[in-house]
Amino acid sequence: MPSVRQLANKLAVNQNTILKVYNQLCAEKVLRIERGSGTFVAEGKQNIPSAERKKAVGKLLREAAVQAVHLDVGLEQMKEQLDKEYETIKSLRDKTGAKSNE
Repeated sequence: MPSVRQLANKLAVNQNTILKVYNQLCAEKVLRIERGSGTFVAEGKQNIPSAERKKAVGKLLREAAVQAVHLDVGLEQMKEQLDKEYETIKSLRDKTGAKSNE
């Protein structure tokens, strides 16, 4: 996983937002943080209900939308960037053999 700083810069959101999400995902045992080594997807199947996953993603997207409006980034540009980031992350996940929680 990218560092808090890297992801915040890439998504143009506050580092604290990313840190909160990373910490929440660690509490839900989706991620694990190893100081000095990085952040990793936790091993084992995660049983997070669909509604909770949707809510978590919604919070992130709302924050990204707020930042985009403040930075005058258009909706189409945001959609393109989200598509690109999603495909990049999905491709990396597929290469490492991580399983989806769908």
